[in-house]
Amino acid sequence: MRILFLTQILPLPLDAGPRVRAYYVLRYLAEAGHEVSLVSFVRSGESLENVRPLQEICHSVETIPLVRSQLRNLCDGLHSMFTEMPFLILRDQVAPMREMIRKLTTRRSFDAMHADQLWMAPYCLDCRGPRLKVLDQHNAVFMVPRRMAEHQPNALVKAFLRKEASKLEAFEQQTCSRFDRVVWVTKEDRKAVCSQGNAGGRGDLVIPIAVDAKAHEPVKRTEPFRVTFVGGMHWPPNLEGISWFVEQVWPKVARTEPSAILTLIGKGVSRKLHGQCSGGRIEIAGYVRDLQQYISETAVFLVPIQSGAGMRVKILDAWCWGLPVVSTTVGAEGLRTATGENLLIADDEQTFADSVIRVLQNSDVAQRLSDGGRATVEQFYDWREAYRAWDQIYQTDWNPAREQDMPSLMAETAISSGVIR
Repeated sequence: MRILFLTQILPLPLDAGPRVRAYYVLRYLAEAGHEVSLVSFVRSGESLENVRPLQEICHSVETIPLVRSQLRNLCDGLHSMFTEMPFLILRDQVAPMREMIRKLTTRRSFDAMHADQLWMAPYCLDCRGPRLKVLDQHNAVFMVPRRMAEHQPNALVKAFLRKEASKLEAFEQQTCSRFDRVVWVTKEDRKAVCSQGNAGGRGDLVIPIAVDAKAHEPVKRTEPFRVTFVGGMHWPPNLEGISWFVEQVWPKVARTEPSAILTLIGKGVSRKLHGQCSGGRIEIAGYVRDLQQYISETAVFLVPIQSGAGMRVKILDAWCWGLPVVSTTVGAEGLRTATGENLLIADDEQTFADSVIRVLQNSDVAQRLSDGGRATVEQFYDWREAYRAWDQIYQTDWNPAREQDMPSLMAETAISSGVIR
């Protein structure tokens, strides 16, 4: 099939969950014999060198600058206040992207259009071209501001988050119902969005995020001492989670384990977070291109996420590296978890601190978690195996009339094949 693949973020480098998802889906479809044309937003400061490897996979690659500014955010925020369009969606709707899609669909015919994440859905739905339209839902997006509102002390910010969540929930349900097929990353996201009726289109499927486990051997660690968090701290759920850990959990760990060092890796560290980390054996590494040295010194990998949705690719990465993981329940959503076997789950500050200390002090526990995590990612989250489920989405003999007669076929097939459990 000829597929026009739309992404809100360039699929390379593989340094964030959305990139990982988009890249391996893109690669699977291309290697399965589909002709894939990519149209992607690029952010300021991103190296266009990352386009070259994508050109080797795709039939063509087109990029559109994604320009954000405080003035643009203010204008879009005011616009959103007086409409039902969520601010988070509105700010990424730009004329150059629409014009590029129009040119491509005018020049050549496509059999399908793939919207990677909710942000690209309006561009897909507004296009009259391809007969099959597919949405890849990385998250139940409305759950992010809804959960953040639960922990927000500022009344005005809480009110804004609740309003945005309400708009996003309605937008998400309506948008999903308009696609021929919707792919969900987790069954929890699917349930959240579809709770008010069938918001998943005529055929939907749960396909988890997958990685290249075979390309990453477990890291050799000798006398590890770091308690490590990896994630962009410009993403509010990451910032919220690590701020909670720094303020409420780390002091308890540091008193018991004076040789441990909390290490924060990722871009977008705010002045406030810098201030919170001013003492107490905390190292802010910022963005690190090659994590090998830090990972080899890591004793515990942290996922203290309290809001958000979808899957945390950072746990898949940690399992690939053979690192012991301590996570909140929200942080581990959508994954095949067995607490005590492939990670430890802790949701309050004392239990989280105790879990980190337990891994630091007990090498047998640490090794069991390392081995269990590695086994899990190899068995269930290798993209070459997990993404065979995409063949059910992109069938060369797809017929919309036939699919109307089989509204639950995709879900039934997913359950019977083990994609959904």
